[in-house]
Amino acid sequence: MENRLELLRQEINPLREQLVNHPLYGQIISLRDLNIFMEHHVFAVWDFMSLLKSLQRQLTCVDIPWIPKGNASTRYLINEIVTGEESDVDQNGNRTSHFELYLNAMHQAGSNTDTVNTLIKGLEHNLDINMALSSCNLSQPILDFVHNTFDTIATGKAHIQAAAFTFGREDLIPGMFISFVKELNKQTKDKASIFEYYLERHIEVDGEHHSHLAYQMTEQLCGNNQQYWEEATAATKKALHTRIRLWDSIVSEIQKSSG
Repeated sequence: MENRLELLRQEINPLREQLVNHPLYGQIISLRDLNIFMEHHVFAVWDFMSLLKSLQRQLTCVDIPWIPKGNASTRYLINEIVTGEESDVDQNGNRTSHFELYLNAMHQAGSNTDTVNTLIKGLEHNLDINMALSSCNLSQPILDFVHNTFDTIATGKAHIQAAAFTFGREDLIPGMFISFVKELNKQTKDKASIFEYYLERHIEVDGEHHSHLAYQMTEQLCGNNQQYWEEATAATKKALHTRIRLWDSIVSEIQKSSG
């Protein structure tokens, strides 16, 4: 199975390289640019959680009465990731989800959170996902990104969701961007300290521990089924394409703002 996992990596590597070397990171040179980035990226942070929780529902029993469901090893893997993503610690050691941590970073940096809060409030009032999204007046690239995530969820296929989660949702953040955020935080007297913490925590937890767990989960779910591996590869490529288009749109917004 290791060879099949490596083949998947090779198939998607050109798209991942596009993300690592995307011109977006070089375009962010001010706090306002960072705000534009965060106001778009927050929707990817949010829908990541929906993909994660869908996997937990598929791979574990979340109903009452409880019954054993699936493989104990994959149950462990997904529950371990959920714990870290849904109830990690903030910069002060308080429990929080990564999404809530991101919102705090946006508030500190002066980003506008009205749009994403409108989405959350709509969902809290039981709007379906399409109605909630339509009430937010989002750009097409954000809508395409989120719709692709929920299309992946709608397949009901855990191996497809796991692959998109594992390979299509890693924020491949280059070191130079993290260095820039650290410098920007100094220049703005701690306006980006929570975002700096978020990035460092993301790399520490997601990039190391969670990524290894997710690789194992994808391997176990695809197994020796060639069709599953092909479907997983296709889903990952689509997720990466939508991420690239989202990054492209943020570049355009930054350029319009500075023009």
